[in-house]
Amino acid sequence: MKRTFVTLGIAAAAVFAARADNTPELNTRHHFPDKAHDAKPGGGAKPNSNLVNHGGPVIAAPRVVAIFWGPSWNTGGADNATAKHIEAFFGQFATSSHLDMLPQYSNAASQAPSNMLSHSVYDTSTPPTNVTDAAVQAEVLKALNGAAPDSSTIYEVFLPPSSYSSDGTSTSCGGPHLAYCAYHGHFSNGGHDIKYSSMPYPSCGGCISNSSWTAGQNIDHFSCHETREAITDEDLNAWYDRRGNEADDKCAWSPNPFLDGQYGYQYEWSNAAGGCVK
Repeated sequence: MKRTFVTLGIAAAAVFAARADNTPELNTRHHFPDKAHDAKPGGGAKPNSNLVNHGGPVIAAPRVVAIFWGPSWNTGGADNATAKHIEAFFGQFATSSHLDMLPQYSNAASQAPSNMLSHSVYDTSTPPTNVTDAAVQAEVLKALNGAAPDSSTIYEVFLPPSSYSSDGTSTSCGGPHLAYCAYHGHFSNGGHDIKYSSMPYPSCGGCISNSSWTAGQNIDHFSCHETREAITDEDLNAWYDRRGNEADDKCAWSPNPFLDGQYGYQYEWSNAAGGCVK
């Protein structure tokens, strides 16, 4: 189902705070580090360092709303084929086997529908070059258009090549201070806890999984990473290790991301296996 909105939504404030275990993390957002930052302390796979259940909720029956912000995503636009690829990725994600390891984490994704894509929203307005976290949250509210959010849905905002994401002084590809490729988080509005993600375009070597992949396949890697982490740690108080790494952080770039058919994926940390698994 395609919905198109072009009116301006209400801005939502970002709240900065340290995680309960004092890791240097915003308690409302969790970032997927680019390759350079993944190699620093706290990034990458940690052998024999399993995830710990901190007691927060997980999503048992996850759904996704894909929000494509910018005219290039729309029919006839330069990125429309990539948007259709992203929709197809979510349409097969739950049946691809790449969620199969998640139920070990408090039954996360144990009731995932065969098609996780609830619907798409195509916003044909032009986003700013620098898309702040407040702007991403406002875009989610705009897409909701006054409707109540679904507590099991992740609202994922995809940015065009002409924009980059910023969160504080850190940015995604295209910005002046590359530190992350994408992120997921949550915010409160009208008494609802809204799960969302910022999905910038993969336009730099630090966030491209493989130079031979299409833009859509590199975005699949972001989608795989952020969606699974939102499922297992929706409010950033559930499953992560002693350094604050969520399941996909621990295997983000090593072993190498891979293709399964026409879609891009990465390995996932499994407590049961004690390592990264497909």
